[in-house]
Amino acid sequence: MVYIASWDEFVERSVQLFRADPHSARYVMKYRHCDGKLVLKVTDNRECLKFKTDQAQDAKKMEKLNNIFFTLMARGPDADISEVSGKEQVEQQQSKKSRGRRQ
Repeated sequence: MVYIASWDEFVERSVQLFRADPHSARYVMKYRHCDGKLVLKVTDNRECLKFKTDQAQDAKKMEKLNNIFFTLMARGPDADISEVSGKEQVEQQQSKKSRGRRQ
């Protein structure tokens, strides 16, 4: 079990782990309200990566990671994830489009 301090490293290694063996990889989120801590875990039964946070702004990052995993699971491990974004980014893109239509 490895706790990774850097969010970017956690995402990169988690995606690599999933792509290497998508059938045995698992992604788990655990929130402990009493501690105010969120723990994300990605494992393939050989390697276990964990990221722990108590920062509220990391919830937006977690949402983007969820979307990355949804994309990989739905489209396959070779799917392009460069376009995957979180809800906030999608809302910004939609509001830009609607402003463009009004003009």
